Amino acid sequence: MTTTTLTRAPAAAPTHAELLDRARAMVPTLAERAQATEDARTVLPQAVAAFEAAGFYRILQPAMYGGYEMRPQVLFEVSAILAQGCPSSAWCLCLVGVHNWEMGLLDPRVASDLWAEDDTVRLSSSYAPFGAVERVEGGFLVSGRWPFSSGSDHCAWAILGGIAPSAPGGPPDSRAFIIPRSDYRIDDTWHVLGLRGTGSKDIVVEGAFVPEHRTHSFVHSFMGADPGRATFTAATYRYPFGVVFAYCLAMVTLGMAEGARQSFVGQMETRLGAYDRAKASEDPAIRTRLAQADAIIRAQRALIAANFKELDRYADADEAIPLEVRVRHKWDAQNLSRQTMLAIELLFKASGGRGIRQENPLQRFFRDVQAASNHAYLNADKGALNAGGVLLGAANGDFAL
Repeated sequence: MTTTTLTRAPAAAPTHAELLDRARAMVPTLAERAQATEDARTVLPQAVAAFEAAGFYRILQPAMYGGYEMRPQVLFEVSAILAQGCPSSAWCLCLVGVHNWEMGLLDPRVASDLWAEDDTVRLSSSYAPFGAVERVEGGFLVSGRWPFSSGSDHCAWAILGGIAPSAPGGPPDSRAFIIPRSDYRIDDTWHVLGLRGTGSKDIVVEGAFVPEHRTHSFVHSFMGADPGRATFTAATYRYPFGVVFAYCLAMVTLGMAEGARQSFVGQMETRLGAYDRAKASEDPAIRTRLAQADAIIRAQRALIAANFKELDRYADADEAIPLEVRVRHKWDAQNLSRQTMLAIELLFKASGGRGIRQENPLQRFFRDVQAASNHAYLNADKGALNAGGVLLGAANGDFAL
């Protein structure tokens, strides 16, 4: 294994509460820059620098490389707060931050390849198996085009999905390949309805060699046999990859809903009707929709808190999480994105014509949650079919758990 040599000693880890306070302090500035982020179609360098200075990228990074090794929900809570100001910036932070956690699941040589010389190196991703993969001596040759790589402008590596040739009669060998920036280019194709500021551009690879150790076997993750767990022994690396990744995406949508609720309340407290000058705060429709949206948001908050309490028990005891529990958690994350979409739609439709103005953050929350909930990992229709089937005794059909 390559010798680990950090460029600097890791700073003392902040507390969970300190990280949340740092996130809250950034929300006004992120909100002020949200339109500029959309116009740039990528997260602004100022935001990336602020997240770096606050230690957000280190929340789930292995301590061996300057990270804090906290539980996944710490990053998710930070990202949900930031989403109240700028959903695109929060989306990219949460994804890039969870990639640092993912590296702790893999062969420890991967983490050394990334961070031995610079522990601030970041990765973007595109997990769908769009590329062509060929087995060669010592590893794989990988080529292709991968869309939707959020935050790629600010990352030096990419995690790209593919199906490797498997043994005759064997199951599909689904993997992700960890590739340095020198072996790919970014094609700016990001012209979209929502999450415009995520810079989720295409990654193009032309015949890059990827050594065997620099891959993530999704079969290993499904079986709870990730090779990194023998080296990176903190409890945070005992959570299942597929469930954590689904929550990573879904929790940002919860922050969007909370931001939309806050914005809606602020607007309706002072708004007067255009025709009758009546107070919006006294309008029965306004009150009803706000109450309904608030109930959805609070219910989802309570469910997620209970779910992570359950996951924490398994992680602390170093026990395998039963398949039916993993299926339920993945479904809850998918349903969370659907419920937050409904909550935001209730508020957006109650905002009237003013809600569609570009300067009104409600239209951004509405567009961004539509885009987020369309992510393949948050497909609530497929998730419901699988979760309902498992409840009825059918075999699980989702192996991204």
